[in-house]
Amino acid sequence: MSSTAIRQAVDRLWDESIIQALSDFIRIPAKSPHFDANWAENGHLDAAIALAEDWCRHHAPADATIEVVRLPGRTPLLLVDIPGEAPGGVLLYGHLDKQPEVSGWDADKGPWQPVIQDDKLYGRGSVDDGYALFSSLAAVLALREQGLPHARCTLLIETCEESGSYDLPHYIEALAERLGEPDLVICLDSGCGNYEQLWCTTSLRGVAAGTLSVDVLSAGVHSGDAGGVIPSSFRIARQLLERLEDSATGQVLPDSFNAEIPETRRQQAAHAADVLGDILFQRFPRVSGLRPDVDSNAELVLNRTWRPALEVVGAGGLPAPADAGNVLRAGTTLKLSLRLPPTVDATAATEALTALLTDDAPNGARVHFEPDQASDGWHAPDFAPWLEQALDEASREHFGKPAVHMGEGGAIPFMDLLAETFPKAQFVVTGALGPGANAHGPNEFLHLPMARKVTACMAEVLRAHAEA
Repeated sequence: MSSTAIRQAVDRLWDESIIQALSDFIRIPAKSPHFDANWAENGHLDAAIALAEDWCRHHAPADATIEVVRLPGRTPLLLVDIPGEAPGGVLLYGHLDKQPEVSGWDADKGPWQPVIQDDKLYGRGSVDDGYALFSSLAAVLALREQGLPHARCTLLIETCEESGSYDLPHYIEALAERLGEPDLVICLDSGCGNYEQLWCTTSLRGVAAGTLSVDVLSAGVHSGDAGGVIPSSFRIARQLLERLEDSATGQVLPDSFNAEIPETRRQQAAHAADVLGDILFQRFPRVSGLRPDVDSNAELVLNRTWRPALEVVGAGGLPAPADAGNVLRAGTTLKLSLRLPPTVDATAATEALTALLTDDAPNGARVHFEPDQASDGWHAPDFAPWLEQALDEASREHFGKPAVHMGEGGAIPFMDLLAETFPKAQFVVTGALGPGANAHGPNEFLHLPMARKVTACMAEVLRAHAEA
């Protein structure tokens, strides 16, 4: 009966308050500092924090302490401290900063325009990660409503995650005494393979990123005059990338960017592949006829979670096709993003990447690599028996299917920091970012039924933690 009541309490709060609050949040262009250099002057991050603070003051238990913390020169942070009756402590994480707008939104949608269609709330920040604050507090409130015990719960809501969480270590240090030593960390900033069961994230990839510049001339020249005499900067850039990646297979070649995959993770990948079938490939907006690099779904899961992958995410020195003349260009600039296995050190990988691309430049070209991001991945500790059982039972109770364990391909920069800060803690990393949700891209949406069920599942985990 308590599980039914938990779900009813969660649904009621979503219907009466959370959806409206999330819609108001979507309207705030609270871009992360990396995408809004004047964030302090523009005030959008402050507006997002103010909205969250106001909602918490209206809905948090009377004994909760709610505070906006501001370190000099740093993005603001919301801290909500809720006393508990059970031993131990729980840290619940979320973030309110957002990715930029990008183009390609449907005509009836937009990044700062909340739209609900087919049980999906569209808008930037809906699933990444505005709902986490509301879900976390709703999970606690569902237990309080029934008089069920929970440990002390601390909500830590930052506004710098999409920029690599570079402010978070300073807050963790400044708030160390107040945060204490939580023995459970819950993060709702991750993904799900489908919307039919609870997905538990067991690992995250890191990233090494930077800008590769290849220059051969001080100015562009007639391609008919110089072609075949002056080496093409684009061809030299291709040669450099071939040092890193096999262009025929996408395999990242150097050992320094690869890692041994634990057998447990291989088994979980195989199980996740059985559950997902072809969804892992079909979930993306592919062009007609596109095929994956490998036919095995289990290998695709491992490719996405435990193997490195390179993408050129931006380019410079290339005019738009309509503006392109017959010119041998002076140089080519490529912005590179190299996803790293969970256990590869991102700083060491960045150093290796720099050397790989810049040593012994072909044809004596001027080659430079400017690193701009090195974020470690994360590999979860094994679940304690009580937690593994609680996750599975919660999924069966609220979804009707067992929980699934799988790594995720993206990075959550703070996870490695929290793992180092709280080495004895258990970690629950999950979320509602599933097929089609398209965080960071156009038409981002939050699957509302999934978010409700994830909220209820987290209430079950908090209850099980209190009883463990």
